[in-house]
Amino acid sequence: MAAKTVLNYLPRKSIVHDLTGTTKLTFFLLFTFAGMVTYDTRVLVALMACSFLFFKLSHIKLKEVRFMMVFMLVFLLLNNIFIFIFDPQQGTKLYGTHHVLCHLFWRYEVTAEQLFYHLNISLKYFVALPVAILFISATNPSEFAASLNKIGVSYRIGYAVSIALRYIPDIQRDYHNISQAQQARGVELGKSEKLWNRLKNSVNILLPLILSSLARIDTISNAMELRGFGKNKKRTWYVERPFTAKDWCALALGVALLVFSLVVTFWDGQRFWNPFI
Repeated sequence: MAAKTVLNYLPRKSIVHDLTGTTKLTFFLLFTFAGMVTYDTRVLVALMACSFLFFKLSHIKLKEVRFMMVFMLVFLLLNNIFIFIFDPQQGTKLYGTHHVLCHLFWRYEVTAEQLFYHLNISLKYFVALPVAILFISATNPSEFAASLNKIGVSYRIGYAVSIALRYIPDIQRDYHNISQAQQARGVELGKSEKLWNRLKNSVNILLPLILSSLARIDTISNAMELRGFGKNKKRTWYVERPFTAKDWCALALGVALLVFSLVVTFWDGQRFWNPFI
């Protein structure tokens, strides 16, 4: 059975996939900025609902991006823990009120403001991550490179990003194949082995994986050099598509969501909405 891959392009028949790479990149930047700039819970909940709706429209199944979702949840949990450890009064400082729910020890106490701050931090993750995963999973790497070049990024940088995204699945497949070969030679990597032994045995995979990756890099760089890549200041893109009505509607929606976030957030001159006043 083929190895499961992450951070790879998942082709589908959906309205999201029909958009051009430039549209998806621009919308992603607008939507992410709309979520980053605000700490208004009402705005974050509305953006999160939009984010989940876009994910639903893409026809990408949750199980196909489960690894990234789990990674995000673990990172979110660690982030909240470290915020509380290093500054348990951050919420109180931001909102200007102080409602103690329970005292733990020393300077550590659970306040309503701190919990509310953690809620907003978590909502920001749930706003940005589905759209980020959607952007990666619904955009062809070559089209992504074309979109970067269209917004002013050098085509050399865009092509480097494209190659990196395109070969992530290949590297994962190589890792799986090398792992199977090592296990056939008696190197235990299964769940039955202790975690520390599995980590040590995984080192036997890294060297062949690095060597195979270097060989692939050498092959690609030689092929690009023989074809004169980088000689000219500009280039055309085979996968670049013209804008359609769907693209303009998506861009208008992105701008509208950003304006909505800014207006609601700064309506009263405060970035942090405080329901405790």
